[in-house]
Amino acid sequence: MAEQTMRGPLASGSAVRARFEALAATRGYDVVIRVLFICWILFLAVPSANGVVTRVRVHPGSWDPELLAELLARGATLLFFVLAAWLVLIRIRPVSKASGLQPRLSALAGSFLLLSVVLFPRQDLSIGLNLLSAGLLLLGHLLAVCVLVRLGRSFSIMAEARRLVTDGPYALVRHPLYVAEEISAIGLFLQHASLGTALLLIAHLAFQLQRMRNEEQVLRATFPEYETYAVRTRRLIPGVY
Repeated sequence: MAEQTMRGPLASGSAVRARFEALAATRGYDVVIRVLFICWILFLAVPSANGVVTRVRVHPGSWDPELLAELLARGATLLFFVLAAWLVLIRIRPVSKASGLQPRLSALAGSFLLLSVVLFPRQDLSIGLNLLSAGLLLLGHLLAVCVLVRLGRSFSIMAEARRLVTDGPYALVRHPLYVAEEISAIGLFLQHASLGTALLLIAHLAFQLQRMRNEEQVLRATFPEYETYAVRTRRLIPGVY
């Protein structure tokens, strides 16, 4: 009786998972996910666009280095969001994807968890730290734009395989987009630095590392040549890690 009771929930869980995986493989599911992600990205892009317009109106013709750095950082952030939304719209369908709930939750948390730091009070930074923060945001998002351009229609948020890209920035490290995102993440963290946002940053990094492992597992299973590429190319830091 006890064994039958144990089998019941397990069988039920397996059936739910199988139905979800079947749904995730449909074109309708893919369209819904694309639309939702594009709406979310555009929602995030609005504050960046408003920030640029507001700052230009308040300080017309100003060439103050701190203001200029902030405007450039906001502009790069806006460009990244718009390009990401466009690539999600035109991307090709995956040939394989990670199964289960964990890869999807890790992808969503890694992508959006750190954005919650804006709910924390903004720090009154010195001019130097403000310039450093803006510079990191600008550098990170410009690098991310370069990586997105190279990825093109292969871009994805979830752990999915569309085609194997190993040249350009991917010849330096296996996950250049994550490198760019973490540079921006540090810049954003500086503006809201506190114990709470430090814990968020640590959690964000943990989810990002799990995302990399999930993606590498899918790519290894899909592309036999990925193993050779992974042996000669470091994950995040050339020659180190």
